[in-house]
Amino acid sequence: MRGLTVLVATADPVRFRAALSTAAATAALGGRTRVFLHEDAVVLLQASADPDAARLAAAGLPDRADLIAIARESGVELLVCQSGLALTGLSMAELPAGTAAGGLVSLLATLGEDRLLAF
Repeated sequence: MRGLTVLVATADPVRFRAALSTAAATAALGGRTRVFLHEDAVVLLQASADPDAARLAAAGLPDRADLIAIARESGVELLVCQSGLALTGLSMAELPAGTAAGGLVSLLATLGEDRLLAF
């Protein structure tokens, strides 16, 4: 199966959920899967309260932290934009374990046969 690289372009939590869900599904099917958070989207990986957590729990759905953990356990690679770290003032220590930093050039240089999807 061809891999999938997902670019999350904005700090929209709804789009991020869709990106993580799509990535986890692809990983479950055996494809290499990466999620790259561009610029301000980096904040979506920060350990903070999920304002939709109660609504998601009531519907039996995982909150953002649980969905990140599910994606990681499925083999999804999480990559953050180095510029985004600088813009948001976040450090790698504030992000989930195993998250890597990079840039668009390195992401595209390693795309290979992956499909590229942007949210």
